[in-house]
Amino acid sequence: MEITAAVSETVARGFTLKQLQLGEPRADEVLVKLVATGLCHTDIAAHKGVIPMPAPVVLGHEGAGVVVRVGAAVNKVVPGDHVVLSLASCGTCDKCSIGMPTYCRQHVPLNWQAQRADGSVSLHDERGDVHSHFFGQSSFAQYAVVNASSVVTIDKAIPLEYLGPLACGLMTGAGAVMNTLRAHAGSSLVVFGLGAVGLAAVMAARVVGCGQIIAVDIKENRLALAKELGATVVINPKTADVAEVLHQLTNGYGVDYSVEAAGHASVMADAVKVLSENGKCVLTGVVPQGESLPLDIMHLIRGRAVQGSIMGDAAPTVFIPMLAQLFQQGRFPIDRLIRFYDMNDINQAMADSQSGETIKAVIRM
Repeated sequence: MEITAAVSETVARGFTLKQLQLGEPRADEVLVKLVATGLCHTDIAAHKGVIPMPAPVVLGHEGAGVVVRVGAAVNKVVPGDHVVLSLASCGTCDKCSIGMPTYCRQHVPLNWQAQRADGSVSLHDERGDVHSHFFGQSSFAQYAVVNASSVVTIDKAIPLEYLGPLACGLMTGAGAVMNTLRAHAGSSLVVFGLGAVGLAAVMAARVVGCGQIIAVDIKENRLALAKELGATVVINPKTADVAEVLHQLTNGYGVDYSVEAAGHASVMADAVKVLSENGKCVLTGVVPQGESLPLDIMHLIRGRAVQGSIMGDAAPTVFIPMLAQLFQQGRFPIDRLIRFYDMNDINQAMADSQSGETIKAVIRM
């Protein structure tokens, strides 16, 4: 079938809307009509070459849509189902078998090479192949042929256009609190960086009942929003000493938990320094490959822990529907973070995301 997609060819040109030919789904694939898709900083990094990616390619990995057709071996969804599209996984390796598909042994070939595992693609133009299956989906398009493992069924009563960002960014922040840290009611937690990931962490901390929820960012508008979403204290490092404020708030003991969502090594170091004994820090921000994090060994050895987290250590088929239900109940108000853009405004959405004007851009198809 012929579809319209936003194609990444060169950094200088931005995304280009093009007519492409989309092939039929294979036995283990699903054809999905996209309603909307989140624009994630991972998509921007791939488009700009920060993350190596073949070109031309259709990116997008936070899709939400309706199932049109399923392959012969697919029985988890039927035509008409509402779905969110998350990462692809093999479903059979040791990591998938214990409910940790974000660490699937086949994660790279299934998600980062923008093609099927056998090297084929589902998209073509007049010149030949266009790379597809980015994170199993390539959702910057009207329709996508999707790896069945990426498909997560959602209650039809929940507005579908809001749900795509649950597939990555919002799942990462919420999962960091709920899955990686397993923050408990009454605990103290600080979040560094209030983009979509950080604000999702703030909302999740409220859901689990953290007693002190401290939000740190240099943008006053994001601090104000964090306060509305559940933060009990907000701190701007430009006007206050974060370590001193946290020292006072915790009677000098430090916080139980910290989440780093800013993507800066110096901030990561600060997120470790403010921990109490037996406290735990989770790192979700992305820094350049090879950048190191200096740690005070004697500080760490007093029971403190530092852990990285990919996509919130979540099992998407379980975690995404749970977050969607929390959204429907008004307890995880992701609509407060989202700004919608038409598909032909995708380059403006990218610019607004990079400038910080928009917290979470969502492209309507």
